[in-house]
Amino acid sequence: MRTAVYIDGYNLYYGCLRQTAFKWLDVMKLADLILKVQNPSSNLVRIKYFTAPALARFATHGQQSVAAQERYHRALKACNPSIELIYGTHSIDESGTLLPAYRAGVPFDKSDRHRVWKLEEKKTDVNIAIEMYRDAIRGGLDQVVIVSNDSDAEPVLSAIRQDCPGLMIGVITPVRPRPQDGKGYRSVSSSLSNLADWTRRHILDEELEKSQLPLRVPTRKKPIDKPAHW
Repeated sequence: MRTAVYIDGYNLYYGCLRQTAFKWLDVMKLADLILKVQNPSSNLVRIKYFTAPALARFATHGQQSVAAQERYHRALKACNPSIELIYGTHSIDESGTLLPAYRAGVPFDKSDRHRVWKLEEKKTDVNIAIEMYRDAIRGGLDQVVIVSNDSDAEPVLSAIRQDCPGLMIGVITPVRPRPQDGKGYRSVSSSLSNLADWTRRHILDEELEKSQLPLRVPTRKKPIDKPAHW
């Protein structure tokens, strides 16, 4: 079953990787592992990873975070030359956006507003939609799989369902299960799962652990080491 996988990098990071030791993730190895559990006949032929460059002034570790992300992307390509990294951008409201303040137990009050920094990732949703749809209508695939929990992907899944009825659609929800009940820390997007042939509702810690890049990734030049703070 010829399969292409489309990963929303920020959705994966905030759903599974943030504040964990699993950031040095080989996404191709992880995707292949999950696909084989879902259907042993799956053959991963294409993987596209969508993200945006980190911004030092908004990152926890400043310039170190930018360097770590760049190092990670180079390591991904070194280990998986066929992976395609597709970049969006960030939009920053420099003047500050007026938003209502949240106060526990107090009703919404639109007059109680404060200026906040507003940082938004741009183009990722559109890039995913375009790449998925173009690949679907070009043929040569039996299955497309999206790794995201963002309902903004609903229109492209709906279009693929209508225009490519023979193509299987899978959804991998990038959330970790809670130890107490096995459910995800965030609910699964029903708007995506309703359009899918199958939905994987979480990613296990042991799967993330098995899918790490080597601590030192060899290249033709200088090897790439996992960032110390990762």
